[in-house]
Amino acid sequence: MEFSFFSMITQASLVAKVVLALLGLMSIASWGMMIQKIIMLSAADNKASDGSERFSKAVNLREAVQLLGSDPTSPLYYIAHQGVQEFNRSKELGNSSDVVVDNVRRALRQGVGSELARLQRSLSLLATTANTAPFIGLFGTIWGIMQSFHSIGVLKSVSLATVAPGISEALIATAIGLGVAVPATVGFNLFMGKLSQIDTLLVNFASIFLNRVQRELNAHRPVQRNGTEA
Repeated sequence: MEFSFFSMITQASLVAKVVLALLGLMSIASWGMMIQKIIMLSAADNKASDGSERFSKAVNLREAVQLLGSDPTSPLYYIAHQGVQEFNRSKELGNSSDVVVDNVRRALRQGVGSELARLQRSLSLLATTANTAPFIGLFGTIWGIMQSFHSIGVLKSVSLATVAPGISEALIATAIGLGVAVPATVGFNLFMGKLSQIDTLLVNFASIFLNRVQRELNAHRPVQRNGTEA
């Protein structure tokens, strides 16, 4: 008799079909998430790298911020927005230069954390799929073996024809469970590595931004003729 994967699925028990359907949904969701993350993280990496370079080459802080404002989808946009907001707020309150720098540093740190959290969003789906799919497949395996032993008890026969359907059903659940978990695990690890690279870019950008703020404050700091601060 010729092997038919689909006929084995159609002849499987209701529990096995539910397990296989659940694994199929998890596979579709994880692959969709991986495609979305590939596009999102690649764009974020490129925009963060290009944005940092253009920000460094700008003449002053105002021009640098305007360059970032032209692309609100850049991961640097929100970080710069937080920094500028805190810079203006601290200046309006008449805080000293050191206080302004400390406040901006905290705002930039918060911006980096928020942006990374946004980029990491939904990665828990891949982690959940990678961790649970093998066990869901294992449940299908155990159920298939239980069905085989039940058939042996009812028919009082240990022939291969009696146990083969249940064993085949069990092996299908195991194979599909692993087939769902392995790509999700690989994708999760790759994305975490990519996020680590983006994290480095964002932290470096925050340092560049803070250096710009310090230069702006020093440039506008009043100086007496003897070279001391007024």
